[in-house]
Amino acid sequence: MPRDAGPALTRRISLDTVRTATTSVYRAAIRTPLVRLQLPGAPSSGPEIFLKLETLQPIGSFKIRGAQNAIAHLSREDLAGGVWTVSAGNAAQGVALAARLAGARCSVMVMDTAPETKLRAIEQLGATIVKATYDECWRTVEDHRSDRMHGRFVHPFDDDEFISGNGTIGLEILEDLPDVDAVIAPLGGGGLLTGIGTVVKALRPAARVYAAEPETAAPLSVSFRAGKASRFDGWQASFVDGAGGKSVLPTMWPLLQACVDDSLVVTLDEAARAMRTVAERVHVIAEGAAACAVAAGLSEAVAGRRHRKVVAVVSGGNIDLQRFAALTRTE
Repeated sequence: MPRDAGPALTRRISLDTVRTATTSVYRAAIRTPLVRLQLPGAPSSGPEIFLKLETLQPIGSFKIRGAQNAIAHLSREDLAGGVWTVSAGNAAQGVALAARLAGARCSVMVMDTAPETKLRAIEQLGATIVKATYDECWRTVEDHRSDRMHGRFVHPFDDDEFISGNGTIGLEILEDLPDVDAVIAPLGGGGLLTGIGTVVKALRPAARVYAAEPETAAPLSVSFRAGKASRFDGWQASFVDGAGGKSVLPTMWPLLQACVDDSLVVTLDEAARAMRTVAERVHVIAEGAAACAVAAGLSEAVAGRRHRKVVAVVSGGNIDLQRFAALTRTE
């Protein structure tokens, strides 16, 4: 049955649960570096931009953090029946790897628009792939169930343990850059932002937390304007496949309200330029969702807010190389 979205829903996500998650997350994930993005000709009045390189995780994405923590909290009975998730590709890899390390079977419902590089990686991790349309996948995300899948469902973002695992990124950022003014991360379902935001709001309340969304799929921006969890009319598929859902889930809305200060919407052209910038300056491949965070960090919207030190979470780098080359090519 769909999860109750009413006020009775109790979440168990806090600074303490994130700190506890460190005891399990690093069995599969690594601590990633925070590097400065040096831009020639950048005005001295602008903020310093730092990149949190989650592209360097074993699966090329931050999702291994939440997946490992979620799998670590399952019972032997849950694992014996196998686990499954639904994903555009990165969460599938995270759950597949965490399940393999735990000795559990794994199957994943994957959007039929997922790039081949993600599909190949999922197969190499030993998971069974069940392809589905974007709409079926999003209904599964909303309902927390699917008649086509079997075993213990691990939600790719609306899960307390998954969110707490993601929050370890926030701990690392504040350890490496205690005086950070703003942290920007892409919004897919909200699990990355709420994990990081939980930590930042507890330890560095003066800092701001921003969501980055593509113009073709910006439900959090709409939700902030409406004052409630909302759908994004006119949603379009794009190369930003790891961010930009069709709606904000009602169960995630209270968390996002508490943890995120604003949504920064970027164009697809800005995201593509950010991909090129990261490749040229840091020699790292960023996928579309990650590029949205970098594009937002480089935007006038951030520069105008007088932040001095800004961290953009480069959430993943799983994109087909031919697609990446086409998007970053210059005439």
